Amino acid sequence: MIRCYITDRRTLAGSLLDTIARNLAAGIEWIQIREKDLSARALFELVEAADKLPNPHGSKILVNSRVDVALAAGADGAHLPSGSPPALVWRHPRFLIGVSCHSVDDVRNAEKDGADYAVFGPVFPPLSKSTGLDPRGLDGLARAAAAVTIPVLALGGVTRENSDLCMSAGAAGIAGITMFQELVKSNS
Repeated sequence: MIRCYITDRRTLAGSLLDTIARNLAAGIEWIQIREKDLSARALFELVEAADKLPNPHGSKILVNSRVDVALAAGADGAHLPSGSPPALVWRHPRFLIGVSCHSVDDVRNAEKDGADYAVFGPVFPPLSKSTGLDPRGLDGLARAAAAVTIPVLALGGVTRENSDLCMSAGAAGIAGITMFQELVKSNS
């Protein structure tokens, strides 16, 4: 199972780098740095600092939306919002490219366009933010996962209690903000 922690420093009581460090220590497979309001320079510095943290499990550091920053900082990949240029445009050796998807057609297009993975949702009502989208449900997740060969991660309202349901529906993993920020709070 792939677990992807999507950062949101605005909802943290403590340090974002400390939270990233705890998730790296816990073996969370991917850390998606999603700090959309930061300047390119500040985001670059954050990604560089995260990349210097102890990473005993070889977790991947991904950057949301900013492929330029991801490449410049030496990140392991980038995550693109839906409607971005095709993943093939950004192809780089050993560089993961994921795409946010909200429908089966989106997931198929992500695969066709060269994405390495898709994040599908919201599966349930989101816990950390409003998307303006109706939840797709486990049936929608199952249809999306069955439509492609790339890994599909469930996003939106995923908790420890319902993550197994997402995996049973065919997800290759789970992505989220709240679940992983709460995980490290309960472990600290």
